[in-house]
Amino acid sequence: MKVASYIGLLLGLAVMTALVAWAGVQEIGGLLLASGWSLLWITVIWLPSLPMNTRCWQLLFVPEHMPKFGQALYAQWIGRAINTLLPVASIGGDVVKARALILWGADPHHASAAAVVDKTIDVITIVLWGLIGIALLAAMALDDGLATGSLIGLLALGVGVFGFIAVQRAGMFGYLARLTYRLTGSRAAGRLVGMAEEVDRVIRELYAQRRRLAAAIVWRMAALIWQSGEVWLAAYLLGHPIGIIEAVMLKSLSNTVSDAAFVVPNSYGIQEGAFVLLGGLIGLAPDVSLAVSLAIRIRELLVDVPGLIAWQVVEGRALLARRRA
Repeated sequence: MKVASYIGLLLGLAVMTALVAWAGVQEIGGLLLASGWSLLWITVIWLPSLPMNTRCWQLLFVPEHMPKFGQALYAQWIGRAINTLLPVASIGGDVVKARALILWGADPHHASAAAVVDKTIDVITIVLWGLIGIALLAAMALDDGLATGSLIGLLALGVGVFGFIAVQRAGMFGYLARLTYRLTGSRAAGRLVGMAEEVDRVIRELYAQRRRLAAAIVWRMAALIWQSGEVWLAAYLLGHPIGIIEAVMLKSLSNTVSDAAFVVPNSYGIQEGAFVLLGGLIGLAPDVSLAVSLAIRIRELLVDVPGLIAWQVVEGRALLARRRA
């Protein structure tokens, strides 16, 4: 997976570069420079989605083990930054955010289980979010063939999600730990068996809290819908305004395609290709579509780069504490 992520990064950057060169570097740069500092508002309008996603994750803990909102927000920010900027197949950040809570005193089993269920909720909402985009695409009668093909792919992803949930409830981590122990016979693997079985137990307990799961899905979906505002605002600031319905369609389907290509870090090239294709359906020229995509990436510098620095601070403090001990 790590090798695939590095290959995906190189291919994604190559596709992104080719698209920009094809649409015109001067044209795209001119659009971005003409908007100037006003593009920073795109980050501002996106920010509320971070606490929304945090609340989603917080609800996936058993109440007595629920972390404080501030801690969960900090860990969520770090995890998002890692998944966005590093070649970790959109999984490494979820591991790190659970580790951050553990370093701050959270129960390891509950933090790990909540991170697994949160990732599952993320994929479920992406399926629902994609259905919204496909419905809007069909309602606007822009491309029936694209809508049909997207629906088939999305339904296949949905079947995979429910299969993944079934595997989790059957005790996936305990099975893998026992298999590792039988193959290696190491004491370390033997110690992992009990821990993994406890994580499986907590996961089953979390899936039994259906009201909390439903509330978590609502919060995650609200965050995705809110993020459509950045597409609408970017197009407006670049001088090519679109309607909110078009912005929701663009954000929904570009998100779905990007998440499906999870081995490409930060969906470099994938997001840009989706914007060119979908933007063309609503009358946006390729250079404008690419400028919109690049404009919403500005928040990666303003939000996610500091998140990586915050991660190093957390790990550095933990290392110092261990050395003192």
